[in-house]
Amino acid sequence: MILCDKKDLVLRKTIPILLIIFSLSWLVYFMGYFFPKVVLPLNVEIFSFVGISLAIFLGFCNNAAYDRFKEGNKQLANLMSHSRSLTFQILNLIKEDSNFTIQDKRNGVNIIVAFCYTLNIELKNKNNWNDLTPLIAEDIYNNLRQKEFKSAYLLNELTNWTNEQFINGRIDFIIRARMNHNIEELSKVLGACERIVDTKIPFVYFVLLHRTIYIFCFLLPFGLLGSMSWFMPFFVFFISYTFISLDAVVAEIAEPFKDRKSDLLLDQICNDISSSLNEISKILPQ
Repeated sequence: MILCDKKDLVLRKTIPILLIIFSLSWLVYFMGYFFPKVVLPLNVEIFSFVGISLAIFLGFCNNAAYDRFKEGNKQLANLMSHSRSLTFQILNLIKEDSNFTIQDKRNGVNIIVAFCYTLNIELKNKNNWNDLTPLIAEDIYNNLRQKEFKSAYLLNELTNWTNEQFINGRIDFIIRARMNHNIEELSKVLGACERIVDTKIPFVYFVLLHRTIYIFCFLLPFGLLGSMSWFMPFFVFFISYTFISLDAVVAEIAEPFKDRKSDLLLDQICNDISSSLNEISKILPQ
């Protein structure tokens, strides 16, 4: 499964500031060459200590951000697997009778698909609820629009639907327990995704990181002027690209449920789930 679009290069977002730093480096070089008394070179050893400290801090923020991205990826995989498992149980373990046909089973599967799309809409803070109308009954849809926690409401409806089959004798308590287990796992996915969205990396970390990186990169030409001559601007550009690009990557992967090309492809995953369950039940909309 492809989770990011490789065409979206970090360089496209960082090139403006990198060009400014590159131009500043050449300016410092020529000023130092033609007016050596005007430009005051800095001790390069200071940048060595600051660079090491900055790399450690940047690594810490990167690990924290990637843990969030990896957790989101894991939860979306769980969403797909438990949705399929619950669909298998609905289609194969619930007994049919004169009052409960294969179409009723498919209606239950539709609630699973609606839950996936609802989770997607809530995580991205969108408002395209009309996409759910082909999947769920009108009364459920109307109640859904009035709820604040819509994904949780659909899981509750799915639990009630399962209990109804148990009350009518279409499944025994063992099968109901197995189905409820998958519903509980979907609830865990919901809770984990909500935690990723609601509990962000402290903003002060990003402020400190941005300021330190930019100050370091803008002062670096003065530290390397006396030791690298004309090669200095290129080396400063490379070092700046490394730090600023990592900073941009950290800012993006820290929030994996947005619509940027580097984020998790929630729309694609939900469509994959819908297509998969459609293939199983032979009726779900594409």
